[in-house]
Amino acid sequence: MIMKGRRTERAELERLVAEALAGMSGVLVLRGSAGIGKTALLDHAVASASSLRVARIAGVEAEQELGFAALHRLLLPFLEGRADLPGPQLAALEIAFGMAAGTAPDRFLVGLAVLTLLAGAARRQPLLVIGDDAQWLDRESLDVLAFVARRLHAEGIAMLFALREEPSSAAVLAGLPELSVPGLADADARALLTEHLDSTTDLLLRDRIIAEAGGNPLAIRELARGAASLPPSAAGRPLPVSRSLENRFLERFRLLPALTRRAVLTAAADATGDHDLVRRAVQRQVPSTPDEIDAAFEEAERADVLGLGTDIAGLSFRHPLIRSAVYGGAGLAERRAAHAALAAVTDPLADPGRRAWHLASAADGPDTRVADELQACAERAKDNGGYLARAAFLHRAAELTEDPATGSVRLLEACAAALMGGAPHRAGELLTRLVLGPELSAVHAHADRLRGLVHLMVGKEGAVGLLHQAAQALSSHDPRGCRDTLLEAVDAAMVVPWIGPTTDLAGIARTALEMCEPSTGERQDSTDPADLLLEGHARLAAVGHTQAAPVLKAALTAMRAPGAEHGGAVRWSLLGMLAAIETWDIDALSACGRRYADAARSHGALRMLQIAAHANATAEVFRGDLATAQLHFAEFKDVADATGADSRFSHPTDAMLHGWRGDEAATLAAVRAQQELYPERPGGVPVQLVRAAHVVLRLGQGRYAEAQAAAAPVLDDPPPHGGGLVLPGLVEAALRNHDTGTAERALDRLAERAEACGTPWALGLLARSRALMAAGAEADALFRDAAAHLEPTPLGTEKAHTQLLHGEWLRRRRRRADARVHLRTAHQAFARMGATAFAERARSELLATGERPRRRDAPAAADLTPQETRIARMAADGATNQEIATHLFLSASTVEYHLAKVFRKLGVTSRRHLRAALPG
Repeated sequence: MIMKGRRTERAELERLVAEALAGMSGVLVLRGSAGIGKTALLDHAVASASSLRVARIAGVEAEQELGFAALHRLLLPFLEGRADLPGPQLAALEIAFGMAAGTAPDRFLVGLAVLTLLAGAARRQPLLVIGDDAQWLDRESLDVLAFVARRLHAEGIAMLFALREEPSSAAVLAGLPELSVPGLADADARALLTEHLDSTTDLLLRDRIIAEAGGNPLAIRELARGAASLPPSAAGRPLPVSRSLENRFLERFRLLPALTRRAVLTAAADATGDHDLVRRAVQRQVPSTPDEIDAAFEEAERADVLGLGTDIAGLSFRHPLIRSAVYGGAGLAERRAAHAALAAVTDPLADPGRRAWHLASAADGPDTRVADELQACAERAKDNGGYLARAAFLHRAAELTEDPATGSVRLLEACAAALMGGAPHRAGELLTRLVLGPELSAVHAHADRLRGLVHLMVGKEGAVGLLHQAAQALSSHDPRGCRDTLLEAVDAAMVVPWIGPTTDLAGIARTALEMCEPSTGERQDSTDPADLLLEGHARLAAVGHTQAAPVLKAALTAMRAPGAEHGGAVRWSLLGMLAAIETWDIDALSACGRRYADAARSHGALRMLQIAAHANATAEVFRGDLATAQLHFAEFKDVADATGADSRFSHPTDAMLHGWRGDEAATLAAVRAQQELYPERPGGVPVQLVRAAHVVLRLGQGRYAEAQAAAAPVLDDPPPHGGGLVLPGLVEAALRNHDTGTAERALDRLAERAEACGTPWALGLLARSRALMAAGAEADALFRDAAAHLEPTPLGTEKAHTQLLHGEWLRRRRRRADARVHLRTAHQAFARMGATAFAERARSELLATGERPRRRDAPAAADLTPQETRIARMAADGATNQEIATHLFLSASTVEYHLAKVFRKLGVTSRRHLRAALPG
């Protein structure tokens, strides 16, 4: 059948196929209502891809809850090549598919394995990968495929998804290129109708069909098929096309013979399409021979209920709406009978999850045996990393559990699994089903904890308060749970825009400190990073740096203990990185960032990699290596995009880099983004980082009034974390504005923190700030003390800033020769690192001493993108393409493509020449 219209859509699909043939990759998500022609467009893509290998799956509603089921179906033809996967990827894939035992893999490591496997296959023949009815793919499979889609670049893979145009449809695909599939244009709709309608049909009836169908091709065909019996619209308002079509399909189904109806209903209850399995299930319900059942399938095929080629390609419905109509229109007893029969013929060893799901669908009330089987399936799903499948099994087990307390626990575990699977809205919906008696106080507390985490993940206010409330309830009977919940509350308080009207971090801190004090009154020293981080951050919020600093330092030592990055410390890595910043410990920040990033890559833990990449970027900013900081920030954003994170939150996080570079437009864009996200709210650590960037920008520009205005809130409304970053700048700006009162307040606050921390970084900043407040020989000595403290550190920005301030102080005292030495050092350092505003400020000061320095530009980077630079550096260090691909969560083909571009840009022909050609 020739497709009517769709010229734009067909051209887009043909372009995607052509690019795959040329070795490039692309992805497209087709969205449209049921019957609008999405599958027909996918068929057109297949027809135009005769030179491509096609891998195609379609989501089945009955299979939604079986984790990785769709992915396993898609990859079956490719699994023979899995032996070529890197070890961690191979293990992750086999564990996810139940082919091997082991620790549940991170879903993104499974995604990297799938990317590597498909890219390897595409080297032999370009690929077209299709996921039809993606709204019904199980979430684990869809998450993996969405990750792969976001990492495609130069593999020769075209990936297509088709899904219903509904608000909740496959939100995980949001942000990928989309093509909305509208109804057919009037002329195309009439041409299609002519193919299916007798030429003698009344013109008014034709117009009515066109109006009723609304350009939906399936509706046009179905209405044309039954034109003679077309009922009048109710009060001139037709049913929605999908409902109208389902009703027509159901009418057609009910006209079929009894055995055919039973066979079709059983096929609708099954998700495998296994002809033999369905046949055996039908035989268990109705005495019949295999030939009689096959004849029933043929009858359904002739009636356009089942698809063509049913007996060859497996059972399939001509359209998903037919399956929905058949299953939804059947009586409850009939559906249960079909599921019971399918459970009886499903192998309990080969497919225990599907069998348990059929048993649950066949149950007509509480059933302990089936609930226990579902619980066992939930544990297997957990082992495979299928957390949403685990949530589904536990939810159904709870419904079939007779004992209310046991059912409540299972439902609570289902909520936790949904959260682990990245489905907070699903977890929240499950929580609304929880009915708890007053005797289940512990369950109440755990429910509050999960409710708080749901609020946090969906951006709803009150998360911190719920977590604090849950921790207090857990304190008497679950100390470890109480501790972890308090850590979650502290962690949440760092990032939420507003904690809430009834909770503050000080209150959480007091609860934490009460828990940290043993009943004996003797403090027990702990080496557990979680214990130390909780106590340290609690002391920071409740009593200040003097008491917090020693505990935070101990926490950082524990975070750097051998193997800590592979243990429980990983969960609280954000609190660890912030502890390093709060104690001005550049060595701890650098070491933790580097080690935890390496661990995250080895485990495929992209969310942990985000935290570590940001820590590495921040450390490099302080070191003054702004080019390397840019690479780490690019990695942070790249990983955030790969995981489907909201770019409004992730992309402004490199504000400190822009501030030091003197990039006013980019820095102020980050400031505006934070203000738009958190209007009229004090904000968490992200807001403090942007505030610090704004202060740095204005100091570099010499716009001290604006710098002071940006920094001042840390005095009037001091944040528990992040405020220390702007205190030295506030001292400097306030003094330039002749506001000694504000400068003194900022210096007092800085002194309390710096003296408690006692690190060279802290003491250097304190000495420098005191020098600005001092006069004569005392000021000169303090500047020298600051330089001495900072000299052994790698803090390039702070060293240069100290030299600049000392030089400016000397020039104002007419010691021009001495001033030139410091100003020249500062100017050269700032110019070398690309801190243009500070470099210009130093140059202006040098001009005032009589020296004529030339403007220095930062070293050129050969116009390499951050991605190309990272790849080039790793290649120069001897890494193979596959090693680079694994490190960056790419395919080896994409690495090869980028390296070819690097060679052209740098004018080299081999890896041996890369090191000499790369800048810096």
